[in-house]
Amino acid sequence: MNAQLTLKRSPSAHGCTIGELSLNGQFFCYTLEDVVRPAGVKVAGETAIPAGTYSVTITRSPAFRMLTPRLHGVPGFEGVLLHPGNGPKDTRGCILVGLAKLPSNTKIYQSREAFEQLMARLLDARTITLTIQ
Repeated sequence: MNAQLTLKRSPSAHGCTIGELSLNGQFFCYTLEDVVRPAGVKVAGETAIPAGTYSVTITRSPAFRMLTPRLHGVPGFEGVLLHPGNGPKDTRGCILVGLAKLPSNTKIYQSREAFEQLMARLLDARTITLTIQ
């Protein structure tokens, strides 16, 4: 099985960027990232990765001590993961996943549940790609 993830971002607001993550064309969960900045502008730990298509592998994260999806070939970034978290302070350039979001688009919730469900779907995938729009 191949897994095609697609992330459709909303405009950045309130210090973060909310998005919707689809898996093989079906809505899967919400995401939260740092602020999307103009090309070439990066604030360490506070900037969303550039839009594009990235290959993803499942690797063990030393920081989280668990398997996580890791993006490869992200220009100007290293160690970008999809992982649990609720707000901008949890991202540090990574993509957080959650099953619910605040109406104000400042936090996501049920993050561990979303992450566990995502990992269950990705573990058996032969190839995984993530396209960020």
